[in-house]
Amino acid sequence: MASVELNHISKIYPNGAKAVDDFCMKIEDKEFIVFVGPSGCGKSTTLRMVAGLEYITEGELKIGDRVVNNVEPKNRDIAMVFQNYALYPHMTIFDNIAFGLTLAKVPVEVRDESTVILKGKDGKKLNPFALFFVKRFARTKKELRDEYGNIVYDENGNPKYAAKLNADGTEKVDKNGNVIYKTRLYNIDEYLGKPVLDGDGKPVLVEKKNKDGSVKLDKNGEVVYKTRKYTKSEISEKVWEAARILDITDYLERKPKQLSGGQRQRVAIGRSIVRNPKVFLMDEPLSNLDAKLRNQMRAEIILLRKRINTTFIYVTHDQVEAMTLGDRIVIMKDGVIQQIGTPTEVFSHPANLFVAGFIGTPQMNYFEAKLIKYGKGYCVEVLGKKFNLTDEMNAYLTKENCPEKDITLGVRPEHISPKMHGNDSVVKYMDAHLGVEGQMSFLNSKISVSEMMGSELYVHTEVESGKQIIVRVPTINLTKEDRNNIDACGNLEFTFTPQVMHLFDKETGNNVFPMEI
Repeated sequence: MASVELNHISKIYPNGAKAVDDFCMKIEDKEFIVFVGPSGCGKSTTLRMVAGLEYITEGELKIGDRVVNNVEPKNRDIAMVFQNYALYPHMTIFDNIAFGLTLAKVPVEVRDESTVILKGKDGKKLNPFALFFVKRFARTKKELRDEYGNIVYDENGNPKYAAKLNADGTEKVDKNGNVIYKTRLYNIDEYLGKPVLDGDGKPVLVEKKNKDGSVKLDKNGEVVYKTRKYTKSEISEKVWEAARILDITDYLERKPKQLSGGQRQRVAIGRSIVRNPKVFLMDEPLSNLDAKLRNQMRAEIILLRKRINTTFIYVTHDQVEAMTLGDRIVIMKDGVIQQIGTPTEVFSHPANLFVAGFIGTPQMNYFEAKLIKYGKGYCVEVLGKKFNLTDEMNAYLTKENCPEKDITLGVRPEHISPKMHGNDSVVKYMDAHLGVEGQMSFLNSKISVSEMMGSELYVHTEVESGKQIIVRVPTINLTKEDRNNIDACGNLEFTFTPQVMHLFDKETGNNVFPMEI
């Protein structure tokens, strides 16, 4: 596992187009980060620079403590899931997941020969010919494993073995009545010994040497280690472990065309899991799925994250995915970071008008307004009506001696309180907090259309200035009179509380208030 640091990263193409501009952030170890934004904002380009698929024009990229600007993708210890599954149609699911491992090489570990289980007839380690045979052909009984992949033991502490089954579910037996067990290849620890570990619990690796006996270094000054291919037993174990995590063990002998879209996506994810990467990259992996399957796969990715517990960088244009998956969200526009924060922070306190409009469905309503001094504090004037600010907002504006000025007022559709027969929230609010001049301020509007969403209505209204406003109205408390008024496109009065008002500077578009208040 590893952290990822992007220090002033930029991507400029030969024609001068700047896809990413001065991207700076640190992604902590085991953190789930989501890059989100509209098409062309630079989120996928940033991900591809982390993966090594795009050259970094400016800046420094670190994975762990290692600068990887000039390191090839295969040596960055990352895995990537693309938008398209890119499965090999002629291969089984097992072979699709295992394909990368058959090509990959890993450093050779120093082995403790005293722990060898499978030895030659003389009790010593296997000779080269026997070792070649064991690696490829020799088999032993397969241990029984539980749903989490752990070996099941009997009351004496001995492992149980997985029996072959008949069609009726009974155990298969040979002509002598002995149970026939499933078999597996011997694993590398059984015929070479367990790896020797250093003080940090990491395997000691075999270094390459120069002719003079010194340690060989690459062009970046890093030690070069001897490498080997994964054994068949290692590949099989990793594939089955990934299949158990993704619940696709029953499909390993099938071909991709025999699977649904969601199952194919799991296979693509499994192909990355088996590599046990330091950083897991996902580029819009759910965009090809239908809405129902997308919801299901989102939940599975959340569970997957808990199981493999590595660093995730996830790219999407879907704000729902971003809000539900990310520990932190990076919102981008035109290659520039607009805001970095938790889902709660970006929703409750958007940094600017772009973030406010991008996060939330339907998007935030905007009003032309004025910030004016009123009594000992401030208030916001909208269409001639005055609305109070919170005590914290008033304290901040007073401390900064903020002048009166034109602003943009933002209020989310779900935070607008309509005056309806079945809605007593406005009455409760009036009892708890009177507006300026000792009474609530209401804005008048004309209903133009409504959208039925099941548990709520999206009511589109037009205020006095001709501005279109959307109000989210829960259907559970709507009376017959309210429904008739909405269906007949009647009038609607509404208000909102100081706690849900967002004030944006007219010139810069930035939120007037800092995150802390």
